[in-house]
Amino acid sequence: MPKKNQTLGEFIIENQQDFAYSSGELSRLINSIRLAAKVVNHEVNKAGLVDIIGNFGETNIQGEDQQKLDVMANETFIRTLTNREIVCGIASEENDDFITIAGCDNDHKNKYVVLIDPLDGSSNIDVNVSVGTIFSIYRRVTPVGSPVTKEDFLQPGNKQVAAGYIIYGTSTMLVYTTGNGVNGFTLNPALGSWYLSHPEMNFPETGNIYSINEGNYVHFPQGVKDYIKYCQEEKEDRPYTSRYIGSMVSDIHRNMIKGGIFIYPKSSKATNGKLRLLYECNPMAYIVEQAGGKASDGFRRIMDIKPNELHQRAPFFCGSKKMVEKAEEFMSNYEE
Repeated sequence: MPKKNQTLGEFIIENQQDFAYSSGELSRLINSIRLAAKVVNHEVNKAGLVDIIGNFGETNIQGEDQQKLDVMANETFIRTLTNREIVCGIASEENDDFITIAGCDNDHKNKYVVLIDPLDGSSNIDVNVSVGTIFSIYRRVTPVGSPVTKEDFLQPGNKQVAAGYIIYGTSTMLVYTTGNGVNGFTLNPALGSWYLSHPEMNFPETGNIYSINEGNYVHFPQGVKDYIKYCQEEKEDRPYTSRYIGSMVSDIHRNMIKGGIFIYPKSSKATNGKLRLLYECNPMAYIVEQAGGKASDGFRRIMDIKPNELHQRAPFFCGSKKMVEKAEEFMSNYEE
């Protein structure tokens, strides 16, 4: 049983044996992410005081406007992970292609690759709404000693060895899993340390919150429209409460604590969905499942999808198990 108020460093050492591969590399990798998260947190918290909010003036591979903090967060995580020579490759939602990291001896000896969304929900920065970082860690599949290839990154989510998110809100939290449950750590800014504040996080089996951008209702598949109407019906346990922040990390974090479902479906405007399978859906699905919830694309388990490109998109349904299953029932009436 995790000890509340234990530091993240103490927790990692104590639970080292739970990692699939206990060489110490994965522990060092999590430590690097927590360090980079502190730097990003500092920048996010002073965003209203200095000129780091607003558009950077460029677009990312998705064709989306990059915020200045997007660029800063991306550079911070890549620099931290590269300088510590823990990973052999990094793929970021903000970059066109993956980055190969050879190591100081040019020996390509490291075993892990990281996929990252450096600042999820960054369009909310200018209005002081919570944003987050999402990360996903895989063990490479190509031989150690050779440069990584795209094959190392195009693995299904069920091959993840760790995943997590950092939420920069009223308090800053790092929530992660290595396949043995989900634990949340809150940053004490005065000391610069992360403390276990939310041990063994679990989704309630059901809830009364649904999170979806209803402004796009007219563009949604009929199964999603039917489920929304179900949520709004006046029954014994309904209508449900609609809560949508527009920052996926924040929406899912709230639903994990209170019980609810998050839906970002495909639409007539985004026929393959909008969220990125590798940088957003897979890591959040791993966390959700480890917390007793469920994650799918409306028809099949998200983590069983075999990706075929770095920036592949997918519809995403996740949250309290019974709520996701009910949404899938409505979707099944309109098989793809």
